[in-house]
Amino acid sequence: MNTQTSSETDGAKPYLSVNNVEVIYDHVILVLKGVSLAVPEGKIVALLGANGAGKSTTLKAVSTLLRGERGEITKGSIEFRDERVDQLTPNALVKRGMVQVMEGRHCFGHLTVEENLLTGAYTRQIDRAQLKDSLERVYHYFPRLKTRRQSMAGYTSGGEQQMCAIGRALMAKPTMILLDEPSMGLAPQIVEEIFEIVRDLNQRERVSFLLAEQNTMVALRYADLGYILENGRVVMEGAAAELSANEDVKEFYLGLSSSGRKSFRDVKHYRRRKRWLA
Repeated sequence: MNTQTSSETDGAKPYLSVNNVEVIYDHVILVLKGVSLAVPEGKIVALLGANGAGKSTTLKAVSTLLRGERGEITKGSIEFRDERVDQLTPNALVKRGMVQVMEGRHCFGHLTVEENLLTGAYTRQIDRAQLKDSLERVYHYFPRLKTRRQSMAGYTSGGEQQMCAIGRALMAKPTMILLDEPSMGLAPQIVEEIFEIVRDLNQRERVSFLLAEQNTMVALRYADLGYILENGRVVMEGAAAELSANEDVKEFYLGLSSSGRKSFRDVKHYRRRKRWLA
């Protein structure tokens, strides 16, 4: 399989570039082991892998949220819009147009849905009319939030809280959103609704997405490109359609094997593609 990403094949410089990043927690626990990936401008890139593969850590490395969890980047670099950003504060990164939506539908439960959304515009110096326009933009993509705007966020459904978290990120007017496990704990119908909104945002407003997701088949159906992580390494990458059709991916994620579920490390065809053995 050709593993070149579109940004490499068409010669365009990546919008976001993660270059051989190594992450260590508590000075001893090596979590990411030379992760490299690229997100072209205006594309949806899926970061896939089992629980504990390093997906969330990769997103936090990009959004510079590692320090709050006693993690640090010890090797490599991260560039966003032609600027190295791995030493910036999260606040500075938001002002440059990148926002992370954390795993677990983090909302301020004691605030209303609309109050939650308003907190997302905190880093922008805008007047009341612009703030109203931003709210209406969010309500356009998430009409369900408009009907629940005065409800306490903590009493809304899991799907509504996930929409609220994404809507709050939109209030910062980002050009890139890092979306961590958007399907976690949600009914399949709600998952499809949220991914449809992600695609709508991407196509209408050219918002780029890097999303970490365990639901491989759903993520690849909406993504342009995909990277698969295992034990802190990128073990496969390529166009989403190619990954969806790949027999090794089917075997690992869907269990379509007479001998049971396997790790990529046990798939003989994959052994020849291990980048760190090349």
